[in-house]
Amino acid sequence: MVSSNQTSPVIAFVLLGLSAHPKLEKTFFMLILLMYLVILLGSGVLILVTILDSCLDTPMYFFLGNLSFLGICYTTSSVPLILNSFLTPRKTISFSACAVQMFLSFAMGATECVLLSMTAFDRYVTICNPLRYSEVMSKATYVPMAASSWVAGSTASMVQTSLAMRLPFCGDNIINHFTCEILAVLKLTCADISVNVISMGVANVIFLGVPVLLIPFSYVFIIATILRIPSAEGRKKAFSTCSAHLTVVIVFYGTILFMYGKPKSKDLLGADKQDLADKLISLFYGVVTPMLNPIIYSLRNKDVKAAVRSLVFQKHFPQ
Repeated sequence: MVSSNQTSPVIAFVLLGLSAHPKLEKTFFMLILLMYLVILLGSGVLILVTILDSCLDTPMYFFLGNLSFLGICYTTSSVPLILNSFLTPRKTISFSACAVQMFLSFAMGATECVLLSMTAFDRYVTICNPLRYSEVMSKATYVPMAASSWVAGSTASMVQTSLAMRLPFCGDNIINHFTCEILAVLKLTCADISVNVISMGVANVIFLGVPVLLIPFSYVFIIATILRIPSAEGRKKAFSTCSAHLTVVIVFYGTILFMYGKPKSKDLLGADKQDLADKLISLFYGVVTPMLNPIIYSLRNKDVKAAVRSLVFQKHFPQ
């Protein structure tokens, strides 16, 4: 270990990204740019219709608007940086910019975990206790629920970012990632990171473990209630109200579990291939998943499609 009096403070990091695969950089630049534009357009339209259409002034669409805004914030915190790294030979980021990017990406990820849990609770009340829905999910309830999600995610991110960026970084300042991902940054420090590991473990339990337990628990009651509906049409209508959310949850958590739960390769050749695979999976999580969310919510929701058609009609045929 290098002692602190032998180290100079790191003022910038080098993002390795796909530097070892220049041909892939050109391909992925166009692909990611296209997906980013789809995210901005799709999520932007969803936010717009949830604000302008009075028929969508409900808790479910309020949470959907929050998730759409979160998707834009999350991708904007990383995608421009990724695209720039594909175009420039020297892929550097300043220490302060790295800290900001780390904070934003962690905050958005943690907030999404909580918001998905809040949305699951909304679906639970809708299906299992419809007579009390307006009482339980009043505006005085769902607005603070969404606000607390943002506060919790931002607070957790502030703690994790502060703990990570106060550490001394010795020698190598090359981050083997597209962005300042917190685990990749912690690998560069020359100090004890036991506090960071413990705090990350606690955060994972709160923002990943608890939602992973609560969401399936909610859907057990939801599915049980739906199966008790006598008519097939009633069951279909009830399930359609939560199918989009369930699909988004499966994609979101499925990607996380696959990304961090798959076995590691031990041989060098396999390690190189796995390193590339890990980076591509992180791209999927960071870009493809936010792109799929507005598509899933739009395609599987008649109210959203009707609101979008109404918005387009009013724009082209104003009264």
